[in-house]
This record gives sequence, C-alpha cells and structure tokens, in this order.
Amino acid sequence: MTPLAELADDLNAGRVRSRDLIEAALSAIEDPAGEGARTMLKIHAAKTRDEADASDRLRAAGIVPSPIAGLPISVKDLFDLAGDVTTAGSVILKDAPPATEDAPAIGRLRRAGAIIIGRTNMTEFAYSGLGLNPHYGTPRNPWDRATGRIPGGSSSGAAISVTDGMAAAAIGTDTGGSVRIPSALCGLTGFKPTARRITRQGAYPLSHSLDSIGPLAPTVSCCAVLDGVLADQESALTCPPPLAGLRLGVPQTLVQDNIEDYVATTFAAALASLSRAGAHIKDVDFAELAEIPRINAHGGIYAEAYAVHRRQLKASESHYDPRVASRILRVKGLSAADYYDVLRAREDLIDRANRVTASFDAVLLPSTAMIAPAIADLETDDKLYAARNTLMLRNTFCFNFLDRCALSIPMQQPGDAPAGLMVVGETMGDGGLLSIGQAIEKAMKV
Repeated sequence: MTPLAELADDLNAGRVRSRDLIEAALSAIEDPAGEGARTMLKIHAAKTRDEADASDRLRAAGIVPSPIAGLPISVKDLFDLAGDVTTAGSVILKDAPPATEDAPAIGRLRRAGAIIIGRTNMTEFAYSGLGLNPHYGTPRNPWDRATGRIPGGSSSGAAISVTDGMAAAAIGTDTGGSVRIPSALCGLTGFKPTARRITRQGAYPLSHSLDSIGPLAPTVSCCAVLDGVLADQESALTCPPPLAGLRLGVPQTLVQDNIEDYVATTFAAALASLSRAGAHIKDVDFAELAEIPRINAHGGIYAEAYAVHRRQLKASESHYDPRVASRILRVKGLSAADYYDVLRAREDLIDRANRVTASFDAVLLPSTAMIAPAIADLETDDKLYAARNTLMLRNTFCFNFLDRCALSIPMQQPGDAPAGLMVVGETMGDGGLLSIGQAIEKAMKV
C-alpha cells in the first residue's frame, strides 16, 4: 500500500499517470484469484478510465485541484452516487430508484479530483462489526487468507479494496466502529471524525446520533488529507508534535477486559515504544465507560435503526440477513420514554467523561479485543457470532457513544497478525488528534 502523498508525488513528477493507477486498480478488482468479486458491488470501469484521462490532461496543463486528484477511491455501498442504486449491502433495495445526485461528501471528493472506482461490499445496512454478508459474500482478510478470516465490519469491502490495491483509499462509515474495526483487523489506518463535522446527507442511515463518515487508508497523513476533503475544510495535516511530554491516558475500565493475549502483548509493546519516545503514559480509572453497557442495555440508542427499518422489515423481513433483522427488532418494544432516558443519560455521561480526559492529550486503548476470527466459524454458529460481534464492537462503540473522534493505527510488528491501537481525542478535537496520531505512528515505526 502506497501513501497518498507518494502517489501524488509520482503523478506530479510524471513517473505514473492517473490512467495507470486506474488500470492497476481495475486489474486487481478483476483478478480471478483475488477478492474483487466479494469486495466490489459495482465497478465504474469505463467512467473511471475517462476521468483518469481527463485528470492527466488537466495535470499536464498545471491544473491539480488537490493532493488526491487522479487517485482511485472506493466508496461504501451506503453512499448515493448519481445514477447508481444505493443498496446498503442488501438485496431489498436492489430495485430502488437510482440516486439523482452524489452524497455531498462524495461530491467533495469528486471536486477534489478523486476518481470513484466503485462501490464496496459491507455488512447489510451497516449493522455488525464482523463484516459478514450472506447476500454478496464476505471478502477475506489479507492476513491468513488461507484460513479465511473476517475483514471486520461494517466497512468490510472498503478495507479489502485498499489492502488489495483496488483503491488508493476508501470511504466508509462508523456508527459503532465500522471504520476502525476493519482498519485494525486488516492493518490499515482508520479515522472516525466527530460525527457532526461531515455531512451525512446522502448516506443510508443506521443511527442518527452515532453515524459518522471517515476514511480507511495506509497512514494517518492519508486520513488527514481525506478528512479535510470530506469535511470541506483545510486539511488538518501539520507537522506532528514531539511525543516527549504528551500526556496519554490508558483506561483501566472495561476496554481491556477479556482481550486476547496477543492483543494485550502487542498493546503493551506499543505503549512501551511511546514511553521510550518520551510520552507520559498514565493509567486512568475511566469508570464512566462501564456505564455505557447499562445505559444502552437492550440496544436503546439503536431505536433509531428500528425507526429507519420498521416499515421495510414489516414488508420484507424474510429478505434481510436474519442476524441483522434480529438486532434491529430487539428494540421494537422500546418506548419513547425509554429512548428519551437513553439520550439524557448519554448527555450526562459525555459531560462526566469529558472531565475525566480533560488533562490528557489523547486516550489509548486496543481498537479491538481480538484479532480477526475465521469466517466459517461465525457462519455456522449464531451464538458465537453474537458473542464475537458484541466483543468486537465494545471498545470502538464506547467512543461513538461519547461523541469523540478516534483513530485506529496498526500496532503489530511486520508479518504479525494485524491489531489496532485506538487513539481517542476530544469532541471536535479532530485536527489535534490527527497531528498526535502522526507522532504516534512515527514512533511505533522506529
């Protein structure tokens, strides 16, 4: 995987053309021995070739609208693209009318010169952290492909499109971890922004309170560039601060319970690297995290998902992935008063959690409690699926619930199983978090 800045340098220097990058991406998608058939739900081959040629002509004339101009970018099947049907990983929506315009976030990518290579597979309606899709297949994780491990979800195809060279970067969504989980399990960097920063118009909703839009890419710098485009702001890309003196908190409540030994060992090694680089690392009793499972017991905030799907489920439940349908329906009996109580309790918890972390520059924890499990085990065992899904989402969901921005950065050694280091910032502290993330990423590569 090549960082976006290096690809941009190659384009500017004439060492490669945008058309070359598009052809390489299409070749990876069409490789019969690869994961393209399970990764991409729609490919815009002819259109992308035309756009690449146009981008090359503009560059030759000195017109380069942004650092991502001419680069192939994949988008999750949750986003409207003009002329496409947005199926959200389902079969129920396959006959819906095509979108009449791009989702605004995707329109910003196009105006920046990005070339949308196609639509990526996902967990149906974005409602799982594992990435299985019984309708279109499940793309296999690039690590230990012989076993056939999950990519993570729900932005499953987004991750594989990047690891396998089908796109230079991908755009996904994150409601409970759907950018950070596949990034962590597949060895990518994923960024979940503060939800309100990037418009979600034109993206099929799951939870209005929690949905966010973010990139999956090779590095923190790549994520920063893409985030600037998606948010229609100046990129937060700056020189990273020195790690020496940074105050990094490590929660001791909930998020390190029941983690696999490999993840615990890899996390400890990452913390040791940061400490050697001069960071001040301090354990923090973050007791507020333990309140989240109680407040959201029985999926309370996901009453918002039931509101989205209730009529469609009544008409077409048999066409849903039954594991998705059952999770949506579990809040069917939740009252308006119960939902209101969850929202008020969330507001109070956010206020108290902000006070806990105010003295730290960032908070560190494992992105997931486990490495990627085998697909076959989960396909055949509903109880195992439910248990793995709950644990997979636990750490990431905490910080969606707390309305924070967060990065997942690879923390494993080369050749080892992918595992992510989650770096959490304050609400609307996205720029500072991305800068700190660059410093952490650099220290862990030493």
